Amino acid sequence: MKKILLVETKLILRDWGTVLFVVLLPVLLVVGIGQIPDLRKADPAFDGQRFVDAQLPAQMILLALLTMAFTGLPSILATYREQGVLRRMSTTPAHPARLLGAQLLLNLGIAAFSAAVVIVVGRLVVGSQIPAQFLGFVLVFLLGAAAMLAFGLVIASIAPTAKSAPSFGTLVMFPLLFLAGMWIPREVMPDAMRTVSDYSVVGPFVNAMRDTWAGDWPQLSHLAVMTAGLALFSALAVKLFRWE
Repeated sequence: MKKILLVETKLILRDWGTVLFVVLLPVLLVVGIGQIPDLRKADPAFDGQRFVDAQLPAQMILLALLTMAFTGLPSILATYREQGVLRRMSTTPAHPARLLGAQLLLNLGIAAFSAAVVIVVGRLVVGSQIPAQFLGFVLVFLLGAAAMLAFGLVIASIAPTAKSAPSFGTLVMFPLLFLAGMWIPREVMPDAMRTVSDYSVVGPFVNAMRDTWAGDWPQLSHLAVMTAGLALFSALAVKLFRWE
């Protein structure tokens, strides 16, 4: 896997525009949305926190993750498949799990860098808080990000062309953003919808991040859902993977 990871790192760094987009998009949104006066006031819906304290950076970190997992990542592997790169790799001892694992680790590193930039810029520009339970935040981020990237790898494993991959990914991404409370806060969702959100990986991810911002250790139920998602999507990605 080390050799594959090294090669993939060199290739993705050449496509610096994609990396820059994933990093800059959430940062620009944090800065822009953070200027709205009402969002800088204490809100009872968020336990007295301001929206910009934890909800905004958590949502932007999620947006960057889902953008990477469901548009960028599937496009890369679909391009390899379309150009015959994967077919040539199939003649080597490389196992699909190694290729998919290398992609997951590489994108996880980029996502971690993006999250760090969001937190730092949010703190310096709009006064967002830094997660008070930092170790818990790191655990939640790594587990949730890996689960969402593994979900993206399921799409990447079967998408036939570079054009179709982001289309499939978008069909999944926007419902997940909705369930995470991107447009309607989870607190005002109907009970049935909130239940679906609780088992969607993104709902527990956002809730667990907010808990760590407040200084609390993430709930075991949230960690369990993300762990189950990582195991399920990883297994599906390997099982469904097609070299061509």
